[in-house]
Amino acid sequence: MKKRVVITGIGAITPVGNTVDEYWDSLKEGKHGFGPITQFDASAYKCKLVGEVKNFVAKDYIDPKSARRMARFTQFAVKATQEAMADSGLDMTKEDAYRVGTCIGSGVGSLQELENAYGTILTKGPLRVSPFVVPMMISNIAAGNVAIQFGLKGKSIDVVTACASGTNSIGEAFRTIQYGDADVMVAGGCEAAVTPIGISTFDSLTALTSSTDPFDKDRSGFVLGEGAGIVILEELEHAKARGAKIYAELSGYGCSSDAHHITAPEESGEGPAVAMTNAVKDAVQYINAHGTSTHLNDLVETRAIKKAFGDHAKDIKINSTKSMTGHLLGAAGAIECIACVKSIEEGYIHRTRGLVESEEELDLDYCKEPCEMDVDVAISNSLGFGGHNACIVLQKYKEQ
Repeated sequence: MKKRVVITGIGAITPVGNTVDEYWDSLKEGKHGFGPITQFDASAYKCKLVGEVKNFVAKDYIDPKSARRMARFTQFAVKATQEAMADSGLDMTKEDAYRVGTCIGSGVGSLQELENAYGTILTKGPLRVSPFVVPMMISNIAAGNVAIQFGLKGKSIDVVTACASGTNSIGEAFRTIQYGDADVMVAGGCEAAVTPIGISTFDSLTALTSSTDPFDKDRSGFVLGEGAGIVILEELEHAKARGAKIYAELSGYGCSSDAHHITAPEESGEGPAVAMTNAVKDAVQYINAHGTSTHLNDLVETRAIKKAFGDHAKDIKINSTKSMTGHLLGAAGAIECIACVKSIEEGYIHRTRGLVESEEELDLDYCKEPCEMDVDVAISNSLGFGGHNACIVLQKYKEQ
């Protein structure tokens, strides 16, 4: 029999808060984390608005020598893991380290290290490139460093599916525990792509905007964000044996591929609909949508929800966390999973900031206003370039 999997710890660093409590309070208050680019001179760039993490000093969380050998996206992952591990109460001295693993995704790894290395080649020559560039740049290194920092010797993997990376990472960690390959998995996503390459390339795709308004008729793109989200997934009996607090149960995971286009979703919405129907077996009350605020994504996601749930779609509360955090790429699904966890815990669904009026086909409940209600079953959707569709299902924990 497949094992039950629960969430026993959560950690986040986001443009609207450097802890889970700060993040969740900001979502409830409808506060966004957008501002001008501070990490480089953006005067020549068309897009100048981003969702940066504020007041983050890596050595406050990581010993200075280790921090210097980690790129920003990895530092975020380690910081969020510290919070999640402390929240879970997991004591690694009492665990079989080979039964505790990691699955932390990043969509692009470190563009900063790539840019810096190329700058060194141009100005000082190829022989002056640092030997630390590769072990700081590659996307799997966040999972590797988290494993090293916390002594996690079980399965350690990195799922790279663009903007679905965080959700796929949590889903694959869920499967790992379900089938008995681990007792505990540290899972999530991290990203730090506010760089010249990150901004210029997404802007050239016309994906970026100076304001974000998911599901609104005037939506025009997303604000690029950065950060990390980490959840501690645990086999139910293992969690109960150590008296862990259980936030929610992770009960479903579905995936599909559009097999259609490298950047544009297939317009019928069939791919995301299949991912949702593969994951869901209970009546859903709340969907944390991918909700990027691009014209095609929000339209296709609406079509997918209607295909997956039929008439019930009209009764589902749908919101977009990206309306306040911006789009964290590979970390987006992870922080949005945490928003679902908090919604289940507190019976509160945050509003979609910036939404004023939708066009005719977008006729579902996109949460113009926040809502207090019991949430028994919630799902989090993520869609990635390449046609990747991923969906995870969370539900209020109940003894069976």
